[in-house]
Amino acid sequence: MYYINSQVHIILSRTSGTPMYEQIVAQIRQAVWSGELPAGAPLPSLRRLARDLEVSLITTTRAYNELAAAGLIANQAGRGSFVLPQDETETRMRLLARLETQLDDAVATARLAGIDLPDLQERTAQRWTATKE
Repeated sequence: MYYINSQVHIILSRTSGTPMYEQIVAQIRQAVWSGELPAGAPLPSLRRLARDLEVSLITTTRAYNELAAAGLIANQAGRGSFVLPQDETETRMRLLARLETQLDDAVATARLAGIDLPDLQERTAQRWTATKE
């Protein structure tokens, strides 16, 4: 586990099948969208992050480049990488699109498992309550 700041930490799984750079991107993206990494927050250097996560410099470079291409961070030569301000409306639209995809997956899985709508709603309500605690 590696802490970017007191609230944000990166945990990599070497057995998940998801490339390491994608795991880094997903976790930093989540931290930016949730506000845990506010606009202007500095990110660790590429070399420091690679060393601390025990991954190659190519992995961290690819992650930061993807985050920059997505408009989440800016890489400034000689200064480092910083979180860019995010448009709240655009962030909400991205999150809603992500939610729709996840809901589609959940519904498809529920149908395959023979779960009806009331049962799916109950399971969703249970998860909702469990994550609020």
